[in-house]
Amino acid sequence: MTTSTFHRATETVEFLRLKLPPQLSRPRVAIICGSGLGGLADTISGSAERVEWAYKDVPNFPVSTVAGHEGKLIFGTMGEGAKKVPVVLLVGRAHFYEGHEMPTVTFTTRVCKLLGVETMILTNAAGGLNPEYAVGDIVCLNDHLNLAGLVGFHPLRGPNEEEFGTRFPPLSDAYDIRLRQLAHRSWTDLRRQQPSERRMHEGVYAFVAGPTYETRAECRMLRSLGADVVGMSTVPEIVVARHCGMRVVAFSLVTNKAVLEPTVRADAMELQGLTPQQLDEYLSRGRASHEEVLEAGRQAAVDMQGLVLRIVSEL
Repeated sequence: MTTSTFHRATETVEFLRLKLPPQLSRPRVAIICGSGLGGLADTISGSAERVEWAYKDVPNFPVSTVAGHEGKLIFGTMGEGAKKVPVVLLVGRAHFYEGHEMPTVTFTTRVCKLLGVETMILTNAAGGLNPEYAVGDIVCLNDHLNLAGLVGFHPLRGPNEEEFGTRFPPLSDAYDIRLRQLAHRSWTDLRRQQPSERRMHEGVYAFVAGPTYETRAECRMLRSLGADVVGMSTVPEIVVARHCGMRVVAFSLVTNKAVLEPTVRADAMELQGLTPQQLDEYLSRGRASHEEVLEAGRQAAVDMQGLVLRIVSEL
């Protein structure tokens, strides 16, 4: 991180506040919408209390190039009944695998801090490593494995910016337990009113650099290390949010099940006599695709919206 990050984030905040009505200029909650989860923007109150920009029109903002990430910054209010909480939604994010440096990936989190955000709600699409998880389940994160960070690609690498936080922030309490308790209560209430087979778990997220989906051996390694889900985002933002002193709650939508079975040997008896097409079909079972991720996100959108809305209403 360079010493210019604070200056650039301040410049961005000044641009936004010049154009925002006073009631929206200091949001209390920021919500980051992951792949296929842009429908969360529908929870924002009516157009009279909504202001939005494309990322490309906001000074210093990184622009996402990934399908399913619209790249919109939305200010508005959210809440059930008469209670309306000022929020900012980031519909889409920049990823390390797109070629962005870590300070760029986490720049929007710094902007949220300077806007006055106290709580961040992060969502993502992830592969399920835990065999008990089903596609469409939601996982409330309670810890993470920062694989990229452990090998040097860490969002706090470089000179520390004291305006944001301490040089060595602890992360043993990264995932706020009171917010997780609120998430479970909200989910129970939601399921009571709208019964569904979709479940919510708590689990550990493994952050990998991407953009390839993991090999079978990598999935087994991550599972043996204690990971329940795996994805290519979120953890850098969480690290920076905690560095800034913001409270964090994060959710993964299980959009595909990781393949944990070892690759079959080429001389295995069950492969003998199969045609090339049959071989391809055999090996493609369980293989993830981005289209699959987006479709699962669309199907889970209503439940995720209801969960986030209830949490925000209680903040």
